[in-house]
Parts: sequence; C-alpha cells; structure tokens
Amino acid sequence: MTEARVVLVVDDDETYRGTLARAFERRGFTVLAAGGVSEALLQIAGVRVDYASVDLRMPGASGLELVRALRQLAPSPVIVVLTGYGSIATALEAIKAGAAHYLTKPADVGELLAAFEAQGPTAPRAPEPPLEVPSLARVEWEHINRVLADCGGNISKAARLLGLPRRSLQRKLAKYPVRR
Repeated sequence: MTEARVVLVVDDDETYRGTLARAFERRGFTVLAAGGVSEALLQIAGVRVDYASVDLRMPGASGLELVRALRQLAPSPVIVVLTGYGSIATALEAIKAGAAHYLTKPADVGELLAAFEAQGPTAPRAPEPPLEVPSLARVEWEHINRVLADCGGNISKAARLLGLPRRSLQRKLAKYPVRR
C-alpha cells in the first residue's frame, strides 16, 4: 500500500486555506494546514512533507522565511509560493529562496497540482474526482420541466414544442424525478 502524500498549506486567509485543504484531501493527500509561519513550523516537526503551498505575505514572518526553512528539510518538499500581490521582483525572490513555482491568488488545487507536477516524475498524479453524469432519464425530466416552465405551465403548448402527445407529456410529468 502506498503512503499518503503530505501537503502543507500555509495561508493567513482561513477560508482559502480551508478550501485548498479540503480539495487536497479529496484527492488523497494528507494535509497539514497552518495560518502562519510559526504554526507551520510546529506542524512539520518530525513530519515528512512532500509538497507545500505557502502564502507570501502573512502577518508576522514572511512566507519566504518558511520557504527557506522548508529547503533545509531532507528530502526537501516541492514548494509553490502564492500571493495576491504578484510582481516580478517577488517572484524572483521566492524562486531564489527555494520555491519551485510562483502563482498568483486565487490559485485552485488544479493549478497547484500542475505546478507540483512540473517539478519531475516524483510529483503527484492525483486521480481526477469522479465525473457525475446524470442519467438520461434525469436529463429528459429536467428538459421537460424547463420547457413547461418556459411555457408558463401550459401543458398543451409544451407538448407541441416537445413533439409529444399531450397525454404522454402528462404521464412523464407525473413521474418523480430520477436520481442522478
């Protein structure tokens, strides 16, 4: 059995941090989430971190300080720096500090995974979440109800537009919607 990949998500925006953490968890990662550099350093003590998403500007210590600290770990994680204040100077500074990639916020988990993956064969190939395709019966029921609503509830007019006998349309409408 393969060991879960560990990703560190550090961002002072609690909502954004939580969204990224949940998205990584859905893709099979073990997530360590922190609101600042000192909290992150406490969480990674004794833990092997494979990947890290680090916000550049946070209250207190800068994300660059965390990037430098993460570079001292063995093996060193793949680090992506995120910022809402993108500039060439800060991007260069982040790369010099040891970040593998630099993205502007709001970056989603797909962009982060692509940035991780760009760093070599050890990068994650996360499985895509399963595609939820509604059944044909469900699509038909939704279409019929949409046409009926567009006709203001007039069953005769909806039946003409759908090319169905009025009675057939009434039978279809009497059925409950099919589960997705």
